[in-house]
Amino acid sequence: MAVTNQALAHHGISAFIVERGTPGFRSGKKERKLGMRASDTAEVILEDCRIPKENLLGEEGQGFVDALHVLDKGRISMAALAVGIAQGAFEAALHYAQQRRQFGHAIAEFEGIQWKLADMATQIEAARLLTYQAAWMKDSGRHITKAASMAKLFASEMAVHVANEAVQIHGGYGFVKDYPVEKFYRDVKLCTIGEGTSEIQRLVIARHLLHSDE
Repeated sequence: MAVTNQALAHHGISAFIVERGTPGFRSGKKERKLGMRASDTAEVILEDCRIPKENLLGEEGQGFVDALHVLDKGRISMAALAVGIAQGAFEAALHYAQQRRQFGHAIAEFEGIQWKLADMATQIEAARLLTYQAAWMKDSGRHITKAASMAKLFASEMAVHVANEAVQIHGGYGFVKDYPVEKFYRDVKLCTIGEGTSEIQRLVIARHLLHSDE
C-alpha cells in the first residue's frame, strides 16, 4: 500500500504489486512465534523502493477500500480456522477422557468432565453455524461485514475456551508436547488477533447495529 493522494485521506491509498527482486525490497528476520509455527512470518523491508505505475493493483485510491473487502472474506476464513482447531481440541479431549482412568473409571464417566464436553460440543456447533451463515451470505452476494465479524468474534473466542478446556481435561499431560492439545492451545490464540482483534470485531458489529439498516 502507498499514499497516492494525501488530500483524500483513506481514499488516497492505492495498492501495488512489488515483484521479488525489485531494488530496495527484501525480506527481514523470521519471527519466533507462540503458535502457528508451520506458517512463517517475516519482516518485509522497503528502502527507496520504486515501482512502475503498471504495478497498480485495482483502481487508484481504492487500496484501503479493497483491503476492507478482503478482510471481510478473511474473517470468515479465520472463523473456519477457529472452528477447525476447536474441533480438533475437542476430539482429542473426548478420546483422552474415554481412555484415561481414575478411581477405577474412565474420567468421561465423571459429571464434571461430561459437562465440559457437552459445553464444548455445543459451542463448536454454534460457531460452525455462524460461520456457515456468513459464508452462505458471501456466496449469495450479500453484504457480509457484520456477519463475518460476528462469526469471527464468536468462533475465535469459543476456540480459545475449548482449547483451554481440552488442556484442562488432559491435566498435566495437556502441558507436554506428547499430546496434541498443547499445540492447539498455542495455535488458537492467533484467531482472536488475526484479521482484526476481538475488540475490533465488537466495534464493527456495534457500528452496524447502531448506524445501519441491516
